Amino acid sequence: MTATRKSLKTIDITLIGMFVALMAIGANITTIFPFMVVGGVPITLQTFFCILAGALLGSRLGAIAMSVYVLVGLVGAPVFAQFKGGFATLVSPTFGFLLSFILVAYVTGKIIENNGSKASYIVAALVGTLINYIAGTNLMFMAYKMWAAAPEGFTYSMAWGWMMVPLPKDIILAVCAGLIAPRINIARKKVMPHQTKHAS
Repeated sequence: MTATRKSLKTIDITLIGMFVALMAIGANITTIFPFMVVGGVPITLQTFFCILAGALLGSRLGAIAMSVYVLVGLVGAPVFAQFKGGFATLVSPTFGFLLSFILVAYVTGKIIENNGSKASYIVAALVGTLINYIAGTNLMFMAYKMWAAAPEGFTYSMAWGWMMVPLPKDIILAVCAGLIAPRINIARKKVMPHQTKHAS
């Protein structure tokens, strides 16, 4: 696509900033409901907004938006779950989930770009969720085993057991994202046709 070779436009920067803000809001839903933490994993809306970023912005801009989000958090802005931020996050057991968002947005957008059907949105959203869980959970397990203070009796099965709690929520939200994203893209085509060539 020629669009991927162009520099970022004002509308691109605006949309990227919007999704960075949405990720920060989704990350901190646990401040309203503090009981939404299982083991060391906060239950958030980040994966939902990450998938929407890929589905609505495309693979390139979606990945850029997630990269900016991660970088903003690393330099100290409290945009991660539980209002955390800073380079200390690099050694957090859940940092793998943050890194996976970049790949999730890219793959979600790429699947839709290569197909464009309404069904592809749902498939892309579910694949994105799968990537988030596989990458994040495995990196979390490695972190607990190598440098983080693991809970007593911590095992690989325990790590996945934690993730089974938010999984139904994330599957439902992934399907919802897959259903609403094409509707939003259709609406956007009417006002910004040059911005939606990646989706059909």
